[in-house]
Amino acid sequence: MNPVKKLLSETGQTNVKGIYSVCSANRLVLKASFLKAKENNLYALVEATANQVNQYGGYTGMKPKDFIDSCLEIADEVGFEYKNIIFGGDHLGPLVWKNESEDTAMEKAKELVRQFVEAGFTKIHIDTSMHLKSDNANEALSVDTVGRRAALLIEECLKTPAVQDLVFVIGSEVPAPGGDGSLHALKVTLKEDLVKMLSRFQARFEEGGLSDVWPDVAAVVVQPGVEFFDSSVHHYDSGESADLMKTLAEYPPLVFEGHSTDYQSKESLRQMVDDGIRILKVGPALTFHMREALFALSYIENELLPEEERSGFIEVLDNAMRGDPAYWQGYYKGSEREVELMRKFSFFDRSRYYMSDDAVTAAQEKLFENISRSEIPGGLLSQVFPTRSDAFRSGKSVHSAEDLVISRICDCLDDYLYAVIR
Repeated sequence: MNPVKKLLSETGQTNVKGIYSVCSANRLVLKASFLKAKENNLYALVEATANQVNQYGGYTGMKPKDFIDSCLEIADEVGFEYKNIIFGGDHLGPLVWKNESEDTAMEKAKELVRQFVEAGFTKIHIDTSMHLKSDNANEALSVDTVGRRAALLIEECLKTPAVQDLVFVIGSEVPAPGGDGSLHALKVTLKEDLVKMLSRFQARFEEGGLSDVWPDVAAVVVQPGVEFFDSSVHHYDSGESADLMKTLAEYPPLVFEGHSTDYQSKESLRQMVDDGIRILKVGPALTFHMREALFALSYIENELLPEEERSGFIEVLDNAMRGDPAYWQGYYKGSEREVELMRKFSFFDRSRYYMSDDAVTAAQEKLFENISRSEIPGGLLSQVFPTRSDAFRSGKSVHSAEDLVISRICDCLDDYLYAVIR
C-alpha cells in the first residue's frame, strides 16, 4: 500500500494523526526536513511543484529525476533512509502553460505527469483548476472541465510504469501555489460545492474508465479559510469550516489536504488536523525562516568584520531580485520603499526563487565561511538567535553557520510536528 494511504488509514490507531508535506527544492530546507523526520522516526514527505520542477527544468533547473537524485544525496548526507522518503508532485497539470490553449497545455501537462511518475513520485496532486487561453476568462471554470482534465492526467499517470502504487489528490477550489493574496482566497468552500465537485469528479472518472482508481484518491483540496498575505495571516477558524468538515465525514476515507498553511500557529495547525485536514502543506514559511537566519548571520558579520571582508549577502540577494523582477513584481505593489521592504521581508517570500542564483550562492558560501572563522560573543549570538540563547549562556559549543540556519527551519517544522503527533 502507498505509504501516504497507509498512514492516513492508521491515524485512529497510532499517535500520528496526519502528515505534513515540505514543498521546497532548497537544500537547507530539505536537509532540515530529513533531520527532523529522522529524529522523530517519521516519513518525510517532500514535494516539488510544477513551476519548480518540470520537463523543461522549471525555475530550479531540475527535471523530476534530478529532484529525486538531489534529495537522495541530502538523505545520504544526514543518514536518512531512502525508504522513509515519500516523493510528491504538487500542482501537476497545465499551470505552467496556462497561457496556451487546452490542446498544447494539456499535452505538456501529460508529459509532466509522465516524467514525475517515471522518476518515482508516488503522491500526485492533480491541479487543473486554472483557466487556459482557450477558456472563457469571463466565466468560472466548470467543475466538469476541471474533472475531465484531471481524469485525462490521471489516466496518463496510470499508463506510466510506477515505482509503487500511486495515490492522488484532487480538487477544483485550489489555493494558488505560493500564496494568493486576493480576497477570494478567504472564501471557505461551501459544503454543496464540495458535494458537487466529488460527484462530478467521480462521474468523469467513470466516463474515462477509471472507476477502479477512485479508491486511490486519498485527499481533496478545498479552501478552509486559510491564507497568508504580504504582511498578515488569516488563521484557521474551526467554526467557519464546520459544515465543510461534517460533509467530508460522509465520504470516508477521504481527507482534506490543506494548502497555504504557512505561518499558521501550531494550535491552528493541530485543530486543522483534528477537523480532518490531515495533510498540511508548507513551503514559503520554511524558506522565510531560512532567510531570517541568513539575515541574522549577516547582522553578525556586519558587527564583526570590516566592510571589505563581508559577504554582503543581503545586498547581493536584493541585487539579484532587482535584476530579474519576474518572480516578485506581480506580488509586491506600493512605493519604492514599500516594495524594497517586501523584497526582503514579505510573507510571500519571493526571495526563495533567487537562492540558487550564482551570485547569491557565492555570497551565502562566503557568509558561512566568515561566520565559521569568527569569534562570536555569546551575547551577540543570543541577540540574533534568541531561541538558542539558553545553549549559549550555558557554555555549550556553538554550532556551524549552516547548523544555525537549519535550527531556525526546524523551529517551523516543530509546529507541524505538534500538529500531527499526539
